[in-house]
Amino acid sequence: IQHGESGAPRAVPPEGAGHGQGLHGLELRHGVARDKIQGAVPVASRSGRPWQSRYCWILQGLCRSPLRKPRRAGICYGSIGHISHGQKDYEHGRLFSLHEQIEHKIDFLEQELLHTEQSIIVVGHSIGAYIGLEICKRFQKKVKIFLGLYPFLTLNKNAMKQSAIGYVARSSLLSKGVSLLASFIGSLQASVTRSIVKRFLGSSWSATAIDAGCSHLLQYHTMRNVLFMAKTEFQKLNEEPDWNFIRAKQAQIAFLFGVDDHWGPLTHLEEISKHAPRVALSIEKEGHTHGYCCTEAGSFWVADYAANLIKNQMLVGDS
Repeated sequence: IQHGESGAPRAVPPEGAGHGQGLHGLELRHGVARDKIQGAVPVASRSGRPWQSRYCWILQGLCRSPLRKPRRAGICYGSIGHISHGQKDYEHGRLFSLHEQIEHKIDFLEQELLHTEQSIIVVGHSIGAYIGLEICKRFQKKVKIFLGLYPFLTLNKNAMKQSAIGYVARSSLLSKGVSLLASFIGSLQASVTRSIVKRFLGSSWSATAIDAGCSHLLQYHTMRNVLFMAKTEFQKLNEEPDWNFIRAKQAQIAFLFGVDDHWGPLTHLEEISKHAPRVALSIEKEGHTHGYCCTEAGSFWVADYAANLIKNQMLVGDS
């Protein structure tokens, strides 16, 4: 989904066969990939990066397996990406804040849900977990389940990586410099670009993730938007999470944390447990890390976990 000239979301057609492609030819990064099934419950997955396409595809497939009630043939699935974080600069250099990215997802869902009484399930990874909670606030009567994967809900002041990213993101000069460097690397011979990405970003990444990183991340407009969004994230997430809302909806909320994740450290899990003890909390101990979606094993493990949690929660709700 992209904002058109009028500011309304619009579907973006595929940019040819390539990496980062979503289901049915829609590009996950720019658009929403949907698989509609008769009488199903929609799952809105907040995919934060183009290299999540493999994980999104796996999750979609796992969610399609039959649930207990015969009337449910499966689950509708949609993955919504960020504006101007893709391969093409559809927005002509415009920068989008965290708030604008949230409104983009809400605008789309409002259009999708305008003439339906169906409930929805929201899955968000990293900052997508924060965005997912904001979606839940806006659609409180429609959201059935919310799942946050490796959630980034508030700043971790002890994380040096976050401090370094914040320093670069706050400086317009540094942000432009990093974006120019990324664009230069992306303009090199494809084999050289792949080698650099594999060496410095994704030594354990799958080939799909590396290709998506080369084609999407190494664009001037993408990197500028990533850093600008990061700047606004750090400003907003300096606040405490909305504990009142999380506590009020704790029976519908679940989070998966990683063992060594500076974006969502286990101290944040402990805070959630203290403020909202009925929230379903899990810890991934398989070693897949925050960037699980960049590997085949991580994509399969997390997708399997998410699909099972969703189906179990739905069965509990039916009983």
